[in-house]
Amino acid sequence: MTASSSSSLSAVRPWLGIALVLGSATAWSYGGAIQRFIGMTDSWAIVFWRCLFGGLFLLSFMLIRDKASGTAKLFRAMGWPGLMIATGFAAVSTCFVLAVSMTPVANVVLFMAAIPLFAALLARVLLGEPITAITWGAIGAVLVGVAIMVSASIGEGGSLLGLGLAALIPVIFACMTVLTRRHPGIRMTPAACLGCFVASAIAAPMVGGFAVGLPDLALLFAFGALNLGLGMAMYVTGARMIPSALAALLGTAEMILAPVWMVLLHDEVPSARTMIGGSIVLAALFTYLIGHMRREPGPRVPSAS
Repeated sequence: MTASSSSSLSAVRPWLGIALVLGSATAWSYGGAIQRFIGMTDSWAIVFWRCLFGGLFLLSFMLIRDKASGTAKLFRAMGWPGLMIATGFAAVSTCFVLAVSMTPVANVVLFMAAIPLFAALLARVLLGEPITAITWGAIGAVLVGVAIMVSASIGEGGSLLGLGLAALIPVIFACMTVLTRRHPGIRMTPAACLGCFVASAIAAPMVGGFAVGLPDLALLFAFGALNLGLGMAMYVTGARMIPSALAALLGTAEMILAPVWMVLLHDEVPSARTMIGGSIVLAALFTYLIGHMRREPGPRVPSAS
């Protein structure tokens, strides 16, 4: 490879990384909209089929990218930290489906917007990482925004269980984030793949019946492979090419787009208080991520794959 072609590739990689991470956020953003189209009412059956298709997609992705020997090596190298990430991914995937079945999609995705800030707080407690004044302010703003969103849902007779499951998602993700900081060699793709299969296996005994019509099967395939699996494949590929704070900032497109799909496709309009609380959360997140991005000029390490 010539010096000029190498320089050209280096110039293209950040833009390709940005495009892939934005693509992953877009793919993840329409998950709630797909679930609303599914006719079956058994949420555990949805978890089973979604995670099964998602796991098969990620396994196929690794087999194509790394071949059989490389894929086997990735799974063998996971260790207990990778197994913990897989367990967390299984829990998050399950909580998302169950929460969306009980509460508006906007509540779920806006709770998820707090993941980086919860992770910063948890890293302070467990790893002793310092927290800047801006981060403390952002954490406080997120708590205010979440309180406003919760009050809106309770006032409208929303499901407390659904809100609780939605609140678990950022907590679990924050734990996973801190674990990856403590063990930076964790490979996310095999962990997510295994997590999908674990969630599917856990959901299987809960399923009332596995029979599903062709239209719902197509939607479940899209929910698992094109929403969960494709989003993860694009993210782990693109996030290695850009700074992690920029990847997280681009990932907020999911929180912005998800309520838009619900309005356009299902006429599910968030309440005024949900929009106010969500705006506070997103503003706090943007402030935190932009400040963090200025301190982190380098790209993410390849271990995210």
